[in-house]
Amino acid sequence: MDEDLRERLRTAAASHRPDRARMLARIERGMAEEPPARPVRAPRGPMPWLRVAGATAAVCGVLTAGAFAVTSAGREEPAGGQRVAAPPVSPAPVTPYPGGGGALPAGNGPLWSDGSLNPNSNSYWAQSEVTVKTSRPLSALTVELRIALNGGVTTTGSWRSLPEKDFVASAREEDGFLVYRWTLKPGRSVPTGTHTFAGQYDHAAGDRDAGRDDYTARARAAAGPASVGGDFSVTR
Repeated sequence: MDEDLRERLRTAAASHRPDRARMLARIERGMAEEPPARPVRAPRGPMPWLRVAGATAAVCGVLTAGAFAVTSAGREEPAGGQRVAAPPVSPAPVTPYPGGGGALPAGNGPLWSDGSLNPNSNSYWAQSEVTVKTSRPLSALTVELRIALNGGVTTTGSWRSLPEKDFVASAREEDGFLVYRWTLKPGRSVPTGTHTFAGQYDHAAGDRDAGRDDYTARARAAAGPASVGGDFSVTR
């Protein structure tokens, strides 16, 4: 649109004066006339989206009712209105050892243990080992290894896989046994894992009967105290 046409439109708009009298007269005539009757329209059906929503709700209601029926059948209660609970599964029985410290299991709480004779033991010297495995850190632990004083048994030393500074260790004869004892110092802890405690000793030449040898391990974890024990059934 060129500038000349814009100018003419602005001039015409500025010079326009509405006829107020004619406008009022038209309004009065329209108010005096009776409005024509509005034709009756047929009722409209539900909107398409409402029909879809209604069908979806019906399907969901059927599925919900079916699921409730299946669930109710699987949870049927016996006569009298009391629900029967399944009995708990009992743990496998643990065979106690016949040692001198009282019968203790090989596994208890976070602890598991085993006693064995080192394969390098010979006809003059032996090493008995106690393996303690814990699935939780321990705040207290005492391991005791008892070697029966038969066949000229005399101590030649001991060791443990945990730090030496964390334990008080001793070896002494008590009531017919050479007793090795390792006690965790206060304020120290034993980490989760497998740990070994070993006692070494000389004995008379030939095979030695280890049937009376035994061990115990007493500990404390966050869940409370636990004890394990066992024996050494190998003759060396």
